[in-house]
Amino acid sequence: MRVLAIAACATLAACAAQPPSPTEIAKSQAELQKLIGGKVAGKPITCLPHYRADDMVRIDDRTIAFRQGSTVFVNHLNGECSNLKSSFYALVTRGNGMGLCNGDIAQVRDLSNGITVGACALGDFIPYSTPRP
Repeated sequence: MRVLAIAACATLAACAAQPPSPTEIAKSQAELQKLIGGKVAGKPITCLPHYRADDMVRIDDRTIAFRQGSTVFVNHLNGECSNLKSSFYALVTRGNGMGLCNGDIAQVRDLSNGITVGACALGDFIPYSTPRP
């Protein structure tokens, strides 16, 4: 029985998320810069209404962004949503009726079977807008 427990622990350790490589970090930073380049950060908001939460971009396992017209709302997640960047998984949230809010739990689910493979909490939403002349 003890051998089975050790084998199970070894298997789980092998599946643990690896830290991102320098190349992956650079790609994520470039993708974020592409979204917010030339824009100015506004005052963070705690909730993003549903009508603004349609066009989500996964930057990395700790950052997501929502595009609404020329404004981009960036959310730095509280904790890491493992596997978020993978195209085989989806980010699933349960809103409170007001939209997506700081502290809401987000789950990363496998699209083929619905199994949760990661979870984190949303942070504040930082709006980035083009400055007015």
